[in-house]
Amino acid sequence: MAAATSLADRAGLRAVTMRRVAQALDVAAMTLYTYVPGKAELLDLMLDAAYAHMRRADTTGQPWRQRLTAVAAENRDLFEAHPWAATVSTLRPPLGPGLMAKYEHELATLDGLGLDDVELDDALTYLLSFVQACARDDAEARATRRDSAMDDQQWWAANAPLLARVLDQRTYPLATRVGTAAGTAHGSAHDPEHAYRFGLHRVLDGLAVLIDNRSQQWRSLG
Repeated sequence: MAAATSLADRAGLRAVTMRRVAQALDVAAMTLYTYVPGKAELLDLMLDAAYAHMRRADTTGQPWRQRLTAVAAENRDLFEAHPWAATVSTLRPPLGPGLMAKYEHELATLDGLGLDDVELDDALTYLLSFVQACARDDAEARATRRDSAMDDQQWWAANAPLLARVLDQRTYPLATRVGTAAGTAHGSAHDPEHAYRFGLHRVLDGLAVLIDNRSQQWRSLG
């Protein structure tokens, strides 16, 4: 598992093949098939192992927003350490001890807020889907900078003549004004850190509506 994870961390999931993992372990490729049926199962094991080693903060007694902010940060740290993990579909999650410990820990941060069991799962999925999407965008941004050998400011400078032709203030006044303001504020068309901070607040605001509604319902029943 460690060899496959190390390979994925260095070169991405495309590099993870049974043959290359076997080479890293200095064994015959067929030897691996005595432990896992194929790459799909290997990825499940890798992801579950990554889940098992995640940092999990004790947020007992803290307000729910702080608890969920900690959960988001823990998942963001996971994707920072293992960028490939953000690209693995978890619609059919790896049903291992790492996942179950992660799920139990994260559900506990939402428990006691008046949500029913389905809403608990929905709220957690909503939060984690946002974090995973941000991680994918961040990974793509880094890959683009690496492949182009330019940072965002260099890219915009190189494409300034094209931008000047298409960004006609008279034809597109709103796009010109807002695009210029955002680009000036972020130093590029997209700032992953800003997008994460802004989006996380909006996700928590959305959950607050649901949680507040449930609290009002409980008070009215009481």
